[in-house]
Amino acid sequence: MNTMLFKLTQLDFSAIDLHLYLDTHPDDKKAIAEYNRLVKEAADLRAEYEQKNGGLTSNAPSDPNGFNWITEPWDWEEAYN
Repeated sequence: MNTMLFKLTQLDFSAIDLHLYLDTHPDDKKAIAEYNRLVKEAADLRAEYEQKNGGLTSNAPSDPNGFNWITEPWDWEEAYN
């Protein structure tokens, strides 16, 4: 699971970095294609992670039985290990 979060962080960082590049090079078709690939790969991985482990953000759909995600430890919390 931590591997998925690490990979997602890498993808998001790369997409943000490329987005900044595209601010000054809006006609770079290779960069646009790479940006779109990164965003899709990150979205797919985020969806896979959230399906297996719950939401990564507070605006994720809540459990109809309550907010169970707040009562369980997050991956990075000591109690999780």
